[in-house]
Parts: sequence; structure tokens; C-alpha cells
Amino acid sequence: MINSCCVKYFKLATRRGGLIIKGLFVRHQHSKTDSAESFYDRLYPGHIPTNPIQKALLAVGSGVAALQNPYRHDMVAVLGEATGHLALMRLRDRMRGDPEGYSILIERPRIRLSTLDLTKMASLPNGSFGREYLRFLEDNRVTPDSRADVKFVDNEELAYVMQRYREVHDLLHTLLGMPTNMLGEVAVKWFEAAQTGLPMCILGAALGPLRLSTSRLQPLVTSLGPWAVRNGRQARCVLSIFYEQRWEQSLDDLRHELNIEPPPVL
Repeated sequence: MINSCCVKYFKLATRRGGLIIKGLFVRHQHSKTDSAESFYDRLYPGHIPTNPIQKALLAVGSGVAALQNPYRHDMVAVLGEATGHLALMRLRDRMRGDPEGYSILIERPRIRLSTLDLTKMASLPNGSFGREYLRFLEDNRVTPDSRADVKFVDNEELAYVMQRYREVHDLLHTLLGMPTNMLGEVAVKWFEAAQTGLPMCILGAALGPLRLSTSRLQPLVTSLGPWAVRNGRQARCVLSIFYEQRWEQSLDDLRHELNIEPPPVL
């Protein structure tokens, strides 16, 4: 049987033009029955296998795009997947070592609008975790469905860990009491960098302050930043919490359980 070779080009472009990342993906077709879908869903739906060189190209290109516009969540997502293998392994091991985290790895829950009972969450008392999370979504006009699916992580279990990290990001905003403005995002990134060790988070924590005005940089350096790093280091692994079973719990009680201090008053 003669192997044939098919080439697939992957393009990522910034909305305002400029950067285009072209990754060359080569697939060897061992039989006529093989299809493009079997290649791009090799480990999980939507998976795109990449070699180290392709990952390096994706990391550089997406990193440049993310630096130009930190709100390009698609570029931030690619950067995280291309650089996060070792950190994802450590996070996976932490989840395996936690009974609640292990259950999450087995059951694979997803945080999507289709899995949330918004009516029930709206009926919960003020101060409950579910009600405050819903308030965060409404006040900031965000949706959990905006989180992109993982594509470039070449391990099915680690791909879920990355997906879980993305889907709990807005929950962290609620737990930490941080808004979605640049100062709030940088503070969450400092927490995530200390908590997860993901290179994407470390890069965001290091470079994010460069986009802050002097008036906002001062509280980050003097109070908000040290608080975020300290709590990221001391808190229980935030990926090991079955948040879907905690909506009725008091936000203050959940913070106490996770060893997260209330945010400083700015």
C-alpha cells in the first residue's frame, strides 16, 4: 500500500490584520478510507496534532498577537496550549491527588450555559456563590460559552485540564472579587501564575502591568499584587473544586475553605 501525503494549512489572523500564523500540518494517508476528520479528531474532537517546531511557531505568533491585544482570547488560548505541557501535567497530578479533583477528572463536567440552571441560580440568596457568579456574568456581559475548545494539547486528559482551567476563569473572578477591567485581569493573572505555573499566566502577569496607568499600577504593586500572589500560592488547587455542586454555598465560606483571603479594599 502506497502512502500519500495531504497538507493542511492552519491560519490565525488578528482582526485588524497584520499577523498571520501559518502552521503546516502534514498527514500521511495509509488508506483511502482515512479522512481529514480522523486526523483532526485524533485524540479528542477538534484535536490538531502538532510537532515541537509547529508548537514553537504557534507560541511565538500567538504570543505576539496577545501582546498587541490582551483581549484576543483566541490568541491567548493558543499560547497557553502551545507552552503549557509541563504545567498541565503538574496540575493534573494535583487533581489526581485530591478526592474532589479526581472525581472531576473522571466525570469531566463542563461549565456552559447549557449546563447551568440560571433560573435556580437567580433565586439563590445574595452572597451565595452561585448568585454572585451569575451577577458577575450579568454585570460584565460575559458568558461561559466564550471559552474556546482546546485544539493543540496532545494528550486527552491534559486537554481536559486546560479546558477546565479556561472554564473556571470567570469563577476565579468571582472568588477573588475582581472585575474584568485591565487591573482586575492582571490581578487574576498574578493569582493564576502563582497557582498554576502556566507559562501563559506568568507572561501575562509579567507584561500585563505595562498596560496599566500609573494610578492603577500603584495599588497593584503595593496591595493587590502581593495579595494575589500570596493567595495563589497558599490556596487549594482551584481546578479541584466541583463548583457545579457549590452554587448554594456562601461565597465567604468557599473562600475560607479554599484558603483565599478577601480582596483588599482599593
